[in-house]
Amino acid sequence: MLTIMATSFNLELNNKPTHKSTYKILLRITQNRKHKRISTSIELKSQKDYNPNAKYGYWIRASEPNHKVWNETLIQEIEKAKQTYRELKEKGLASSELIKATIKETEVYTSFLGYAKQRTKDILNEGGYRNFKKYNGFCNKLEAFLKTNKKKDLLFVELTPSMLSKFEAFLHTLRNERNQDAMLHPNTIAVNLRIFKTIINRAIEIDKLIKPEQNPFLGYKYTREVSTPKEKLNESEIKLIEDLNLEEGSLIWHCRNYFLFSFYLAGIRAGDLIQLRWCNITEDGRLEYRMAKTKKDRSIFLHDKARNILNHYYKEESKPTDYIFPLLDSNAPYSKAITSEQKATLPPDMIIKLDDTVSGKNALINKYLNKIAKQAEIEKHISMHIARHSFAKIAKDNNVDNNHLKNLLGHSNIKITETYMGNFETQETDNVMASIFKKKEDPQKELEELLKALPSEKIKTLIEQLKH
Repeated sequence: MLTIMATSFNLELNNKPTHKSTYKILLRITQNRKHKRISTSIELKSQKDYNPNAKYGYWIRASEPNHKVWNETLIQEIEKAKQTYRELKEKGLASSELIKATIKETEVYTSFLGYAKQRTKDILNEGGYRNFKKYNGFCNKLEAFLKTNKKKDLLFVELTPSMLSKFEAFLHTLRNERNQDAMLHPNTIAVNLRIFKTIINRAIEIDKLIKPEQNPFLGYKYTREVSTPKEKLNESEIKLIEDLNLEEGSLIWHCRNYFLFSFYLAGIRAGDLIQLRWCNITEDGRLEYRMAKTKKDRSIFLHDKARNILNHYYKEESKPTDYIFPLLDSNAPYSKAITSEQKATLPPDMIIKLDDTVSGKNALINKYLNKIAKQAEIEKHISMHIARHSFAKIAKDNNVDNNHLKNLLGHSNIKITETYMGNFETQETDNVMASIFKKKEDPQKELEELLKALPSEKIKTLIEQLKH
């Protein structure tokens, strides 16, 4: 067995600047008079900020604004190295080379920003491009926040309720990307804070990077997303769109078809509709596909109105794998992935290409839907998703039960449907209000009005009947 002499752990400053003109603090492992060095997560802008003769925990001078946090980080990294040494020593393997190799293999993220970016990258590699965009947006906002504070990084030890409060306040100063005249929507702010919390929870529960009691969200509460009013069309407005005289084959004509096809089939989401293929149509006249958002399979009967739209697009040479609507290229590299399982195996760059193309087509359709609304003299903002809201509203007006709506909308449970329909269920309250304020009529006057409407012979008959 290898004889191990006393092992010591110290810090030293690398006097050679990095490409960023900063100076790294190194962890020096000394064993058998030999040194092994590992870079810590801390870099200083000035060599003068490091005190080589300082007591334990005071290496970074007070001249560096982050000295308290960074000194604490260095303590944690030294303790991590000592723990690795103790674990290897029990196995008789505590050589400095192996200590260094083990530390590098199990390197703890002290940088929360670095950890968040890696998690974002992992989500993309897993095929979750929808979430990747949200997480990437969060990382960009966090970097912008740090920049306003003249910082390039955020460490785990810096995560405090106070820091979360300042970040939330910063989010309220940002402009809405879709509408530069407005500020960031409160729900968008809530989504970013939820992502922040989710990443921290993963660092605690999965990667064990910080202790549960260090979770800054334990002492910080924020406003969750709230349900916003859902724009929707009524049956008469749908009829106005159906009756518009549009040139067949024109782009605006196609966009009306996409909207109505979605509406006719219980509000298919735009991303799913754009990617529908002829193999999604069954021989017994049904549309069967898997929803990208919920991964739930749907099977919907194709009634006449939906069939009529499909008839405009089917050609004798159409292949089962061809896209139904002329929106995506059936010969593009991403088109080879037909099922959701196959799409999940696409390389990240191809997933990005497909999603960006779908998003672009959705934006184009929405642009023309607003032209359609203008022509139909409908004073509402229309998008593909409004087809889903409109279907739900009209179904509710026709007394469709929520359990049936759950299946039609493809929700995973009834609570989601009840929350979704909460925006539309106004008929019952309308009836109650009407009954409360209904004008109370004088019974005698009501009878007089009824008698006036009856022929004289009918009145004489009624009087005779009352006598008996």
